[in-house]
Amino acid sequence: MSRDPVRPEQGPLLLDARATYAPYTAFAAFGIFWGAWGAALPALRTQAGVSDGQLGTALLFVGLGALPSMAFTGRAVDRFGLRVAAWLLAALAGTGLLITTGAHGMVPLVIGMLVVGAASGAADVAINTLAGRAEHATARPLLTRSHGLFSVGVVVASLSTGALLGAGLTPTATFTVVAVVMLALAAVAWRTSTSLHVPAPPSGTGTPTDADDGGAGLRHALRRTGPASPLLVVGLVAALAYAIENAHQSWGAVMLTDTFAAPPQLAAAAPAAFAATAALARLSLARLSRSHPTAVLLGGGVLATAGTALLATAPSVAVALAGLVLAALGTATLFPTLLSRSLRRTDPARHGRATSRVATTAYLGFLLGPAYVGLLAEESDLRGALLGVAALALVFTVTAAPVSAWAARRGAGGEPSA
Repeated sequence: MSRDPVRPEQGPLLLDARATYAPYTAFAAFGIFWGAWGAALPALRTQAGVSDGQLGTALLFVGLGALPSMAFTGRAVDRFGLRVAAWLLAALAGTGLLITTGAHGMVPLVIGMLVVGAASGAADVAINTLAGRAEHATARPLLTRSHGLFSVGVVVASLSTGALLGAGLTPTATFTVVAVVMLALAAVAWRTSTSLHVPAPPSGTGTPTDADDGGAGLRHALRRTGPASPLLVVGLVAALAYAIENAHQSWGAVMLTDTFAAPPQLAAAAPAAFAATAALARLSLARLSRSHPTAVLLGGGVLATAGTALLATAPSVAVALAGLVLAALGTATLFPTLLSRSLRRTDPARHGRATSRVATTAYLGFLLGPAYVGLLAEESDLRGALLGVAALALVFTVTAAPVSAWAARRGAGGEPSA
């Protein structure tokens, strides 16, 4: 019996349409939150009455809240279905209202950051699982395109949030608007994700589970979680991609300010140019990310390495921006391509758990990338630190393609490949 629950009269075209709406709207909502968040941080800092250093410390708690929730969300998605993604996006919208309403002082700010991180980490895993399931069902490059919609959401929301705050709206009022938009998009994802449901195998049939009796179940569990687990190795390589990307997002404006004494308006062009380029790259290169993943991983790594090196050695603002654009073009498709290729032969009923393991490990790179730049800058300067980021990009270039191919052959979700 087919595991695709779509009724015969619906046909593959309707499945394709619904599979597209669900991850696209989910990632757009996620991008809208983070675009608004980045633009509202200065106002949130003022409201909380904290210094730049205190804000930086508080932001670390976003990651501390995200990691544990990311580790457990995949199993929840596999158990309760893809609609969990919509509920988590709604929860994330609520956390924006919670922190902008209650963050008055350092302690409430830290608590709010923990809650935002937990909701964001869980939503991150859930929407990546949703996109992966949609890609599996349609054989279309929906993971990379969905990440492109995230970048579009970041750009649109950051500009819109800046306009709303500039017009005199409070952070709470601004995030009320953000929440309304996110809830509308989450509702579309909730309604359209049902066509992608994959029921779990009946008891006693299908692939083994962790609770299976005997040595086969134990070996199965160890293969998924041990040091040689494909999921762990893919996650570590993906962590390099996230470290490179977030290093540029976090330090691009600082580079223009410190090295070239750029005014704030010009320095702000760095993250905006990076996000806009990433959106265009993900939307235009999505088909190649599925049909030619090796070329995309190698080419992206080379571009990321070259762009970062150009930024580090730039003699002017124009050249530095060109380096950022080149680096964005390279890094944009790295994580979604790596995840898509590595999990291509994974049992759809285990996509949530597999995605959770990869994303949780990869998120360490997102957290540590900016800190890595800061530590290197303390030892040399920011140019030298960015050369260190170029070194990470070079390591990714060498390792990503063979590791993802190996993971796909092994069946990265813990299942034997077909």
